[in-house]
Amino acid sequence: MGELIELTKQKADYFGYDDKPYDALLDEFEPGEKTENVKQLFAGLREELVPFLQAIVNAPRQPDASIVEDRHYPVDRQRILGEMASAAYGLDYASARLDVSTHPFSTNFGPGDQRITTRFDPRNFGDSFFSVLHETGHALYEQNLPDEFFGLPRGDAVSLGIHESQSRTWENLVGRSRAFWQHFYPITRQLFPQTLADVSMEDFHFAVNAVKPGYIRVEADEVTYNLHIMLRFEIEQAIINEGLPVEEIPAAWNALFKEYLGLDVPDDSLGVLQDIHWSFGAIGYFPTYALGNLYGAQFFAQARKEIPDLDVHFAAGNFEPLLNWLREHIYQHGQRYRAHDLVQVITGEPLSYKPLMSYLRNKYSDLYGL
Repeated sequence: MGELIELTKQKADYFGYDDKPYDALLDEFEPGEKTENVKQLFAGLREELVPFLQAIVNAPRQPDASIVEDRHYPVDRQRILGEMASAAYGLDYASARLDVSTHPFSTNFGPGDQRITTRFDPRNFGDSFFSVLHETGHALYEQNLPDEFFGLPRGDAVSLGIHESQSRTWENLVGRSRAFWQHFYPITRQLFPQTLADVSMEDFHFAVNAVKPGYIRVEADEVTYNLHIMLRFEIEQAIINEGLPVEEIPAAWNALFKEYLGLDVPDDSLGVLQDIHWSFGAIGYFPTYALGNLYGAQFFAQARKEIPDLDVHFAAGNFEPLLNWLREHIYQHGQRYRAHDLVQVITGEPLSYKPLMSYLRNKYSDLYGL
């Protein structure tokens, strides 16, 4: 790992930077972004998010997460529901397909060939379903880029952060909303009649939005996920900009994990060794996940202003108004704008943590009775 870090530092020097070496690495994944800007965004979000998480954890009202984590959901019916939802979103299965893989992902081989994957667990509904929605968000972005510009900047996505904004929008902002389940819960109950015979729509909706601090990033809920990313960002900065020695990384990880999520890390497999990114030198990648959540929330808030009855459409199973809005404001532009310019063009404001925090407060205060 030490040798890999030294090579990564050399790469930053070769790329060049105006301020900090980490800027060069961040730019590889989020072109034009700067370390100091990300630090300010994350610091503001963290200051509000950590105490809000503690309020949720201590709330007297808690969901029954076993509804979606410990009941039997036949795999063949999970697949049917996932494909129904992604098709309702607008994924064109004439030029896309869903397959099974160990780790869900989305890829494409050019216009007209989108591939998404998921994994199925008959005892865990969300593991597959929300992965399908997430990867569908990525595929919708690719499927709606202008074909005539394929191979050119106008035919390519802006950045990993903007790409992640799309997957998180369709997975969380839409797919975990009450309006979404007003339409899809009756269908879900028909597909799993014995499993959900005693479960109301409200209890199911609460269960798919359960918040619980955990060790594994890819299993994190909507509230805690960004804290996992902020931790990695702090450590990456310390490694590249401040020379944090390799042997001190696990201790730094564990200390930040306790500070942010309130948990003691029992071993490195649940801590510093859980991700593959650092093992192949992808330092500067992690921030794009949280930036995606920030971009997604700010775009979605603007879409709500321009389409005030979005929830009415969702409850009726109509997701075309949102898809058309995204086509007009994001997809058609390709790389016409850098990410920080795109958000300014669409919302009239620079990227901020406040829309995401506002969304989380409104949603989870209602759910948890805060």
